[in-house]
Amino acid sequence: MKITKYCTLTLAFILMGTASAFAVDPATAQSAAVQTNLNFVWTIMAAVLVFFMQAGFALLETGLTRSKNAVNIIMKNLMDCAAGCLIFFAIGFAIMFGSSNGWFGTDGFFLLNIPGQESTWTWAFFLFQAVFAATAATIVSGAVAERVKFSGYIIFSLLMTGIIYPVFGSWAWGGLFNGGGWLGNLGFIDFAGSTVVHSVGGWASLAGAMVVGARVGKYDEDGNPQHIAGHSLPLAALGVFILWFGWFGFNAGSTTAGTTDIALIAMNTFLAAGAGGTFAMMTTWIKDGKPDAPMTLNGLLGGLVAITAGCANLSPLSGILDGAIAGIVVVFAAGFIERFVDDPVGAVAVHGVCGAWGTFAAGLFDITHGLWGSAGFAPSIVGVQLVGILAAFVWTFGISYGLFSFISATVGLRVNGELESKGLDLHEHDNQAYPEFVNLDEFVPGEV
Repeated sequence: MKITKYCTLTLAFILMGTASAFAVDPATAQSAAVQTNLNFVWTIMAAVLVFFMQAGFALLETGLTRSKNAVNIIMKNLMDCAAGCLIFFAIGFAIMFGSSNGWFGTDGFFLLNIPGQESTWTWAFFLFQAVFAATAATIVSGAVAERVKFSGYIIFSLLMTGIIYPVFGSWAWGGLFNGGGWLGNLGFIDFAGSTVVHSVGGWASLAGAMVVGARVGKYDEDGNPQHIAGHSLPLAALGVFILWFGWFGFNAGSTTAGTTDIALIAMNTFLAAGAGGTFAMMTTWIKDGKPDAPMTLNGLLGGLVAITAGCANLSPLSGILDGAIAGIVVVFAAGFIERFVDDPVGAVAVHGVCGAWGTFAAGLFDITHGLWGSAGFAPSIVGVQLVGILAAFVWTFGISYGLFSFISATVGLRVNGELESKGLDLHEHDNQAYPEFVNLDEFVPGEV
């Protein structure tokens, strides 16, 4: 009887221990639920901030171009987001984040039959990624402004959002969901999209500006570029401030988690932007004798673009250096590009060139394996970054140039010179942004 009693007690203790091992502490469960909810809230709020950047792009591009094309600029930016979110929902998200063969996703079209993902997280993740896709498309708008047909532009914008951006995004970021692209598997660092979003947008801008050609009057008979002033620097400046504000969601939101990691990311974002604007201003002051306002605005944006890749893996001092170099680079890159390509807002220099620099800097200044990293410099990290930069240019510029050329040869891409001189607002939309003001391009002295 005693043996039976002891066996019974032993079995009871074993069962109690087993039960306690599998029991979930209520406080732990509650903490996990709070963290999950916080992740959802932070991701969606960050997506809203990135969405608001569309207003910033619209104001920046409108301000840096002439008033007779303001409605056209607004319409392009509006449809980049409105129509772009639909095409990204239909095919773009699946190509970028579906189960991948290493090159592109193959399932999840229309967000249906997505394997292994809770539907509510899919909705949040889609929203965050959709506003990124719209950003990549909107970058192109400014580079081809004031002379591109609205219909031709919209066709390219949909292709950009549905195919061009998602394919490269799958290579680099597919592993964030159900995919696993070859570039991400190599260890490519681009936390929030210096290359995935900005260089892709910048290289597509270069292709579009080359195919559509320069604005009437941009180059003189000897091929020298002539300055064509935008109509409202205050609008452009307001646009830059909105972009700076939204960029905190762009970079810190890329954690897709409400954790303490967002502190360093947000600080680096702030500091790099300040360094970009400051050093661009100083560069123009030294170079031209006056601090140039539009170039200072672009320098600040260049700093933001550059830090986007390395915002999570650079120290604050490295972040400042990253942004400062971008501010200097954007001044000389914009001047060089203007000699050959008409880019009214400097999109190629800001997004393409500074995006490439920032991606390179994310490896060069990496806090662990960079030049002064804690584990010593690893040259391979820079090599992978260069592979990603080159892959982005070859894919994006190549396919974009081909698509722009095809659109030009079929539905048409360029408005004729007479219609361009009158402005795209009346020709393309039968509207005027400022109907109560005199159109100086059509004003005849002596007429009332």
